[in-house]
Amino acid sequence: MSILASLARAYDRLPDKPPYGFSTEKIGFAISLSEDGSATVIDLRGDDRKRLPRMMTVPQAVKRTVGIAPNFLWDKTAYVLGLTAGEGKRTAQEHQAFKDLHADWLAGTDDAGLLAVLRFLKGWTPDQTLPGWTEDLRDQNAVFAFEADRRSGLWMHDRPAARDLWRRLSASATTDGQICLVNGEMAPVARLHPSIKGVWGAQSSGAALVSFNLDAFTSYGHEQGDNAPVSEAAAFAYTTALNRFLEKDSGHRIQIGDASTVFWADTSDAKWAAESEGLFAQYVNPDPQGEDADATKEIGIKLAQIRAGKPLAEVTPDLAEGVRFHVLGLAPNAARLSVRFMWESSFGELTANYQRHLSDMRIEPPPRDGFPPLWRYLTELAVLGKRENVPPKLAGDWMRAILSGTPYPLTLLSTTLMRLRADGDVNALRAGILKSVLIRTLKMEVPVALDPTARNKGYVLGRLFAIYEEIQRAALGDNVNATIKDKFYGAASATPQKVFHLLDRGSANHFAKLRKQSPGRAVNLEKVLTSITELMDPSCDPIPSSLSAAEQSLFGIGYYHQRSDFFRKRDEQVETMEISQ
Repeated sequence: MSILASLARAYDRLPDKPPYGFSTEKIGFAISLSEDGSATVIDLRGDDRKRLPRMMTVPQAVKRTVGIAPNFLWDKTAYVLGLTAGEGKRTAQEHQAFKDLHADWLAGTDDAGLLAVLRFLKGWTPDQTLPGWTEDLRDQNAVFAFEADRRSGLWMHDRPAARDLWRRLSASATTDGQICLVNGEMAPVARLHPSIKGVWGAQSSGAALVSFNLDAFTSYGHEQGDNAPVSEAAAFAYTTALNRFLEKDSGHRIQIGDASTVFWADTSDAKWAAESEGLFAQYVNPDPQGEDADATKEIGIKLAQIRAGKPLAEVTPDLAEGVRFHVLGLAPNAARLSVRFMWESSFGELTANYQRHLSDMRIEPPPRDGFPPLWRYLTELAVLGKRENVPPKLAGDWMRAILSGTPYPLTLLSTTLMRLRADGDVNALRAGILKSVLIRTLKMEVPVALDPTARNKGYVLGRLFAIYEEIQRAALGDNVNATIKDKFYGAASATPQKVFHLLDRGSANHFAKLRKQSPGRAVNLEKVLTSITELMDPSCDPIPSSLSAAEQSLFGIGYYHQRSDFFRKRDEQVETMEISQ
């Protein structure tokens, strides 16, 4: 329950939180009413090309499963007007339920606005046409407004009579009081918790984080929410905060594989909270651009110090121990949500684990774009490099290991090797992943940059493969349809004995051609080739029949180091020629 308790506390710190019993929903249009019930449609969507609905605080949405349940003074067009864009097999029943319940709820009212709602619903039929109506408003959410109030921004559900009525209706639906597991207070228990919206891949109408809907879930005869008593107020608070964090531009959300990941600081100091949340966002998803240039610059300075290995206690002491931090990864699971990972501790511990992650991932030469976001590494593990193909469990396990500083999953190693065998693209991101797993999980020593003295057979063979490729390129030029890497990388890294004797014979032919074209280049490459072969163990066959997963990883790292060294020397030669000219 600690995650729910922290979310409930986060609700209290929301700057524009909706009051208890209300929620923030997407509203597409308003039905503006006169006293006699005549109506006009007011489109509330934005004027830009996307025409996004307006976010509005309305009476809290009901929890819908398979039944028909209208909302109070607002809903989608199927309920409010009996209109929908789909087949609408039960649209008529939904609309009738909306009319019947509002006739019951508003009975006896003397409020002019609420009476106008009753008159409108009584006289409305779906075959009518409202002034201002357009067909693209079907299935949008609608609210009511009293024309006398609308221009001042007062909606029907904001009228004092409507708010008083909603409070009475909400109180009548409460259950007997029990001890709440979130805040420890005696209060009515939430039978059903509000839906969580905005999780990638989950139902657009929302999904449940806490749910008991089958007999197998009951305990001692308790049904639904009574199995784990959470008060109505606590359920409202934690779901409101979580829904706010899951909003697209909330500043508390990132996507890790299939897990919609939210993060927040559990501290009463707003400045510390904003600073720690801004730093964490840059840890996982670096973005040099920001709306607030001064704040971005300040975070950037501290981020550079942290990435350089300086302890957080020296960079910003207030955050090291004064901020409790939470990270929660949610993934879709039918009508419910699955917790992919959950982490909480001090922000100082989180930063130390992040610095360890950077150290383990460090490779020379580094990625071209500096510090890549985590999703860039994950796309290297996906078929065709598509984010939707990222292995979901692997993404969650890796994120959990990064946050907690624990060993990386071995599936990270096997998945990276599988992608390398499939496409042969040995880049800085993949080399960094291989190095990090070898260091952290398998406790091996791995060079950060090219090590001409390293004798591990996997690393040496990777370097040897790179020199064979460079000999081919030097002899045949860059316009080769398929290099030896394209043809043989997978086999060379897994079963080298089948490939390297063939490559050795091929390199002799390439050397013969290169000696005629560029004798000096041939001599230099022969020296590199000799220095690599001298590292092999002469007491046994230097080309083994197979390599283990760890040795295949070192093969990839050795290849990356040696090939990058060739690229660096070519660039230096080009620069020298340009200067001399």
